[in-house]
Amino acid sequence: MNVKDVMSTTLFCCTPADAIQKAAELMKSNDVGAIPVVNDCTERKLLGIITDRDICIKAVATGKLTGAIKVSEVMSKATVTCGPDESLEACENKMERYQVRRVPVIDAKGTCIGIVAQADIALRDTAEHTHHTVAAISKHPTQSQTRAHA
Repeated sequence: MNVKDVMSTTLFCCTPADAIQKAAELMKSNDVGAIPVVNDCTERKLLGIITDRDICIKAVATGKLTGAIKVSEVMSKATVTCGPDESLEACENKMERYQVRRVPVIDAKGTCIGIVAQADIALRDTAEHTHHTVAAISKHPTQSQTRAHA
C-alpha cells in the first residue's frame, strides 16, 4: 500500500505571515491537530508545519499574546515529508524515527498535496501493528534522535 492510498487530500493551510490564532481556528473547525504551512494557499509550496503542540508550548505556555504571534514564530521548519508513491511502511518508519504523528505529502515540485496522520494508518492496519507504531512514535527520544515536529 502506498501513501496516496491513505493520505487525507482535503487540506487546510496557512502561511508564515498568518497569526497563530488563524491556525488554531482552522484546527478547531476542521478537527485536526496540524496545519501545513505553505508559501500561499493556492500554490501550496510546503515551508513547514504548525501543530497544536507548537501553539501551546511555544506561545501560550510562554505567556505571549497569541493575537500578535505569527505562524513563522512557532512553526516547525524541518518537516519530515513523504511522496505519494512512497510505501506506507516507509512513511511509518519516518514517523517512528522522527517521532511525529503527521507527515505532509509533497509532489516532485514541493507542493503539499496531502497529509498522513497516525490515525490514517491505524484505521487500515492490524491492532498489533498499530500498537507497535504508536509505541515507537511515542517513546521518549534518545540523544541520537531529533524531533522534526510534533
